Amino acid sequence: MPERSGNGRLVASCTMALASVTRLRRSLLSLVLALGLVLVAPVAAALAVSAADLPARPPAEHVLDGAKVLSRAGKAEIEHQLESFSAERVDARLITLTRLDYGLGLDSLANRLLERWSADPPAGSSPDPLLLLLIDTQTRATAIAAQAPLDRQLPTELLESTAATTMAQPLRSGDRYRQSAVDALQRLATVLQGGEDPGEPVVEETAAVVSNIPTREETSSSNAFTWVIVLLVVGTVVPMLTWWVFSR
Repeated sequence: MPERSGNGRLVASCTMALASVTRLRRSLLSLVLALGLVLVAPVAAALAVSAADLPARPPAEHVLDGAKVLSRAGKAEIEHQLESFSAERVDARLITLTRLDYGLGLDSLANRLLERWSADPPAGSSPDPLLLLLIDTQTRATAIAAQAPLDRQLPTELLESTAATTMAQPLRSGDRYRQSAVDALQRLATVLQGGEDPGEPVVEETAAVVSNIPTREETSSSNAFTWVIVLLVVGTVVPMLTWWVFSR
C-alpha cells in the first residue's frame, strides 16, 4: 500500500509538471505573437503612403518611382516621354506607390496632389496644368487626374478609360509597369496633339486548345458502356455454346 501511494504521488507530480510546462509554452507563444504584432504594425504603417508623404511641390524629375518598380532604362524612357508633353503646355508626371494609407483611394490621392502642387506657384510664373498618372503596385490600381484647364482636351471619360484599360491591361497580364505608363502616355499624347483617340487596347482572346479527352457530357451520352456489356456477354456466351456443341 505505501508503494502504491508513493507511485500515485509521483504520477500526480509529473502530471502537474507537464501541465505547468504546457501553460508556460502557451504564455510564451502568446507573448511572441503580441510582440510580433507590435513590431510589424509600425512598419506597415510606415510603408503606407498619404499625400503628406509626397513632396510639397512638384519635384524636378517627372517620374516619382516610390515603389522602385522601374528599371533605369524604363525610367529614362518614361521621363523623356513625360517631358515631351511640355510641347503641348502640359506638366505630365508619373507616380508609383507601394501601398496607400488606410481609407485613402488612389483617385483621392491624385486630386489632393493636384490641389497641393498647384496651390502656391512660384511668384511671376504661369506653370503648365498638371497631368498625373498614378500606379499602386500592391493592388495594381491605376488613376489619372488632370487640372481643370485640360478638361476640354482630355475629358474625364478619356482619363477614366485610359486608367481602367490602357494602363491596367499590362498590369493584369503581368507586372509590366513601364508598358502601362508608355501606352497610357501615347494615347493621351495623341489626343492632345489633335488626333483621334486610339481607343482601348484590344484584348487578345486565347484560342481554346482542342483536346482528345471526351467531356462529361460526351461521356454520359456515349454508348460505349453498352457496347462493353454486349462484348462481355458475347465473349462469355459464345465460348460456352461452342463447347456445348462440340462436346455432344
